Amino acid sequence: MNDIAVASKKGRRTLYTYFKSKDEIYLAVVESELDILSDVMKRVAEKNISPDEKIIEMIYTRLDAVKEVVFRNGTLRANFFRDIWKVEKVRKRFDAKEIQLFRAVLQEGKDKGVFLIDNVEMTALLVHYCVKGIEVPYIRGQIGANLDVATRKKYVSNIVFGALHKTEINK
Repeated sequence: MNDIAVASKKGRRTLYTYFKSKDEIYLAVVESELDILSDVMKRVAEKNISPDEKIIEMIYTRLDAVKEVVFRNGTLRANFFRDIWKVEKVRKRFDAKEIQLFRAVLQEGKDKGVFLIDNVEMTALLVHYCVKGIEVPYIRGQIGANLDVATRKKYVSNIVFGALHKTEINK
């Protein structure tokens, strides 16, 4: 707490007014970063581009932003992997927002005939959990680290659009 007080130019007593422990500060930082990411993803979802482009950009925006946040701070990185269940509790609100954004883009794609999906709600949940599931391997560089950006994007697009039954017209 002393180090945090010095870095924030606040007294320890002031810190304890707002936070009971450094774990609470850590979780507040995670929550703040997730709010920023949610806003960035919302801006992508609101772009005037086709739904297929949006969904891919949303996936990469999310993965790259989480990776950048985790690597920006060594302590955050260590705690992210060690205390994943604490992080999960803080992420519930972000997860709900993300699912809502995926749902909106998928519905737009369905309405425009870009995606042939019958259940937008279920598909949004699946996309969310698939992206969440590759988060840790992506952060650790275990996915696509040896591929150039175009090749990596091709593989991701094939998986995503295969699952969403992207129509031929919009290829």
